[in-house]
Amino acid sequence: MRPAGIIAFMISPASRRAAGSLFGLAYGDALGKPTEFLTVAEIDRRFGPTGPRELVGDPALVTDDTQMALAVGWALHDAPTYTPGAVEPLLRRRFLDWATSPDNNRAPGMTCLRACAELSRGLPWQQATEAGSKGCGANMRVTPVGLLDVDLDTLAGLAQLQAGLTHGHPTGLAASELTAYAVRLLVDGAALADLPDLLTARVDEQRRVYRADWLGDLWKRSGVRAPEEFISRGWQECERALARLDVALAAPDDGGDPCRLTGEGWIAEEALAAALYCAIRHADSPVYALVRGARTAGDSDSIAALAGAFVGAAHGMSGWPSGWAERIEYADQLAALAAAPD
Repeated sequence: MRPAGIIAFMISPASRRAAGSLFGLAYGDALGKPTEFLTVAEIDRRFGPTGPRELVGDPALVTDDTQMALAVGWALHDAPTYTPGAVEPLLRRRFLDWATSPDNNRAPGMTCLRACAELSRGLPWQQATEAGSKGCGANMRVTPVGLLDVDLDTLAGLAQLQAGLTHGHPTGLAASELTAYAVRLLVDGAALADLPDLLTARVDEQRRVYRADWLGDLWKRSGVRAPEEFISRGWQECERALARLDVALAAPDDGGDPCRLTGEGWIAEEALAAALYCAIRHADSPVYALVRGARTAGDSDSIAALAGAFVGAAHGMSGWPSGWAERIEYADQLAALAAAPD
């Protein structure tokens, strides 16, 4: 592991945005951790009507969302090249290390655990994956891919591969690519408000692109006639989620649970849409974007984590309270990955 202090990432605008995104993911995860599985009424009784606004604990604990994002980040860090043959074994090893870690005690997703059990048997990942799952575990961890300085085809392949090891549904693949692409756009300077149109354009470009060099014969597990038919289902579902997001953003904001408008976020395309809603509605208030994600009846830690990755990529570390970086769990790893060269 490359040693780095908490301030080591303060070296360039791109690294500041990378740090803001990675730390934002962890901050949102920590704020959403205690509200997952609660109704909004229960959250309000426990935290008040403004939701959780402060990190609790020293360190403030995160969930499997951040743990698995770190697993992806370190696999990419260790890869000699960004090719399927180089990256897949590293992802597999990091996922299996996570699955057996004593720190994997944060209500991990069953899809990831089942797929890791199959990966541990040495099966090809296309056989080990949960082919019918499009849970948000596919894209809750993809942020490190979006922070790489790689061409868009490589970004897409990496995003889909890391998703596919556990979540083999085409919507999990497409939503992961869109999530990584959104992070890339923000690091490059795009405005949060422009993301829905930019992501919809990406759907139009990619809807029949099956990346066989990255995915192999995964498509055959779905029972469809052709790989293009397989992947197009994922893009169609993401397109519908983005259309619901557009409708939600066009209406006045009543301050309520965004999951009523975008879906509860347990599945990949809904987690993306809900997180984008929170980030765009509160583009100038990064902490409140996290709070909005945490104050939901849906998958609050994943929604808040992705919202944090988005607003953090837009604002960099300046968007976050100054004392949080020293208190969040895994701060040393987050800082080291943000500072590491591509």
